[in-house]
Amino acid sequence: MEEEVASGGDNIVTEFNTYEEFLNSQITSLDLFYLEDEELARQLVELGYRGSGEVLKREEFEARKAAAEASRLSKRSQQKTLAHTGKDLRNPFLKALASKEEANRSGKMTTIIFIRDKNARGQEISGYIDYAHRMKTEDFEPYFAGKKRLLPRPSDLSFYNWETQTSTSNPTPNYQVIAENASGLLFKNKRDRKIINVDPKIASPGDNSTRTVITFDEEDEAPKYTQVVIYDHITRRKT
Repeated sequence: MEEEVASGGDNIVTEFNTYEEFLNSQITSLDLFYLEDEELARQLVELGYRGSGEVLKREEFEARKAAAEASRLSKRSQQKTLAHTGKDLRNPFLKALASKEEANRSGKMTTIIFIRDKNARGQEISGYIDYAHRMKTEDFEPYFAGKKRLLPRPSDLSFYNWETQTSTSNPTPNYQVIAENASGLLFKNKRDRKIINVDPKIASPGDNSTRTVITFDEEDEAPKYTQVVIYDHITRRKT
């Protein structure tokens, strides 16, 4: 339907506010002279007996009008929800997050972010963040604007404070944490039940998953981190 709305034929619904305006556009002065009744002229246009344009029933006009409005609102909403829009991103980590934002918001992808760095107290911390879940629970615009620094929290998928030895793990709407496993820490996607293995020694993190190590150069703009690894999982519905 959205493809139809975007086509030239549906300029009709954007050009005319009401169905009556559409019908009136096809009534000629000669029609009114002979019929002497504007309402009758409209009816004849609707039935296809008069007018030179496309024959369009009221229901179809209103359906196309609603679809065009829904498409317009959807595009505007998408522009609003993308927190990186309009930001000058030069940092490789923020660029990577921006490239995956839309897919994570729409559910096409679920990204797990591993970060190791120091917190505000200078303590080394590390953890795994469910990117899609964090975006639903907080505003990411300050991160893309460079006003805040993305760090793991005790409420994330996994968190560890190397100084205090505080360790936490939490399921999210997208992932289940499998901590007690011989293979190490695993995450099970709740949508397709695929396992993401974050062991850096294995060749692949799992089916439909990729691992990307973010590297920082001296010239890169802040924020820089001790270590960042991104795991992207393309979600597939079970059939």
